[in-house]
Amino acid sequence: MATTRVTSALAATTIVAVASTIWLYFDNRTLRADLQHTAAAVAAEPAVEPGSAADPWTAAVKKERDARVAISAGDVPALPAAPKESRLDRRARRTMEFGERFGRLEGETEDEYRARIVPLIKAGLAVPRERALEMRKLAEEKAKVTPAQSAQLDKAFEKVYADVLDYTNKAITDGQLSPYERNVAGWLDYAGGLGGMLTDAQGQVGKVLDAGQIKAMYDSGFEWGEYLGLNAPWERIQPPPPRK
Repeated sequence: MATTRVTSALAATTIVAVASTIWLYFDNRTLRADLQHTAAAVAAEPAVEPGSAADPWTAAVKKERDARVAISAGDVPALPAAPKESRLDRRARRTMEFGERFGRLEGETEDEYRARIVPLIKAGLAVPRERALEMRKLAEEKAKVTPAQSAQLDKAFEKVYADVLDYTNKAITDGQLSPYERNVAGWLDYAGGLGGMLTDAQGQVGKVLDAGQIKAMYDSGFEWGEYLGLNAPWERIQPPPPRK
């Protein structure tokens, strides 16, 4: 029972990690573009020469002169301060942004959606998947897992991935998983079912590896649930329905 709860929690964490990884990849890519634009603008500015208008002494004189002009012209009305975004406002904005990014655009077909989103999913998960694979290799070396055993595990995981994909596609079709709204209860219910699948997958591991090998891999810090969650074929999930 405790194992099921832990695996369900890991499943929920994996869902959040996958979504966050993809979102942060897109966010970081946008930020890098902004920084490059800013750097290009700064590079285009002329260099400051001594004695020019940007010289500290000249700037101080100009500041004092401008202050006198402002006083003679009367006080300039200050612009109202921009309203501070509350935590709830920020959450609502993020929900809208996520829906706009990962939901179906108006008139967008399923093929067009896949062409837009699949490269984003692959790029966002490339590094985490590479790290998970490296961790598995190191853990298998410590547990003395043979190449034949490793191949057996990969074969068993094909059925696990197919079940996860079918289960996820049904959740998307039913609206349990939707990019357009926050449905925490639905997410947790989905995570519970996914946790059960990952628990069954660990049972498959027990049919290939002996108890000592499983313990050695666990003691090394490796988690099968995390590995399977990252390596599931998320890029093959069904596109969500259009926004109602």
